[in-house]
Amino acid sequence: MTSGFPGHRVIVTGGSRGIGLGIARAFAQAGADVAICARSLPALEAASTELGAFGHRVLAAACDVGDGPALQRFIEEVAGELGGIDVLVNNPSALAMGVDEAAWQALLQVDVMGTVRATNAALPWLREGRNPCVLNVSSISGVRANARTVAYSAAKGLLGNYTAGLAGRLAAEGIRVNAIAPGSVEFPGGTWESRRLANDPLHRRTLESIPMGRMGTVEDIAPVALFLASEQARWITGQTICVDGGQSL
Repeated sequence: MTSGFPGHRVIVTGGSRGIGLGIARAFAQAGADVAICARSLPALEAASTELGAFGHRVLAAACDVGDGPALQRFIEEVAGELGGIDVLVNNPSALAMGVDEAAWQALLQVDVMGTVRATNAALPWLREGRNPCVLNVSSISGVRANARTVAYSAAKGLLGNYTAGLAGRLAAEGIRVNAIAPGSVEFPGGTWESRRLANDPLHRRTLESIPMGRMGTVEDIAPVALFLASEQARWITGQTICVDGGQSL
């Protein structure tokens, strides 16, 4: 899989760190041209430098995925520069864990509508793409209800339903749509690393709940994205794949 995407054009929203960057890195390593966006310009610059080391084209632009017109412009501009889109990875999240209206609004605007708007903007290009597909990054919190993160869980659950419905709608056009639902993934600067460094009891309890005995890593998630975008997955669409070390069992 590390050389299976030469010349492919891949867009990863929320691609400057964590899972998004890991997926972008995997595609770049596999030969793809990659475009990423995020809100933080310094993080984007660092990510662009890292991805550029693989020798393929890298585009990076600051964009608030919750801003519909800005997201539309980003997709159109990078698609034009890349000459098309073969793979769209929707990875943004507001990571709002509250239950107040502000949390709901943030999650619906970024996680849900950010995914919907990016997909709608990319569809004209995907229709002309090579083995075109959309990958939505969800969470195991969206697979089953979570009392601790009610709004976040509901938003991610909506993504799973959207993934399945859109897959059915686009199947006849040859565009596949799938989702990845990671479990608890720890990476530098991420929420779980922060909880571990702060000796938060929730980190220990969560770790103990994972049958495989460890937190996930970005490297556990990225190969699944490559597989779902590959020819080997050509008859898979409308699915949400849990990648969680058994955490959701």
